[in-house]
Amino acid sequence: MLLAELVNQPGVIAAGEYSYRGDRFSYKGEIDDEMARMAAIMCRATSMSEHMQVGMLEQFCPDCGGSPPRGWIVRGPMFTVCNVANVFAFLHNQAASLNDVMALMQRRLADAPTDLV
Repeated sequence: MLLAELVNQPGVIAAGEYSYRGDRFSYKGEIDDEMARMAAIMCRATSMSEHMQVGMLEQFCPDCGGSPPRGWIVRGPMFTVCNVANVFAFLHNQAASLNDVMALMQRRLADAPTDLV
């Protein structure tokens, strides 16, 4: 399972998966149920915003290569959140390799649907 694979990567604090409808989520790692629920809500909302922004960009530049969006990353001073399809990972910046985690997510989720359904 991808979530178990992700949390076994050095520096990954937690990993989760959410439904685009917002009614389900699962997770593994060093967070509790409430934190995982909030993370799933945040990641779903950010993914929806990403899709809207790419749709707006496509109006001005239809063949720019931004569509369909495949994921996003937010990096803070200590932690990073990355998301591909409907899977997220929380990383500790000093201990994790963002490149390794993203490569794993992109490889395992390469065939994931891009629709928000």
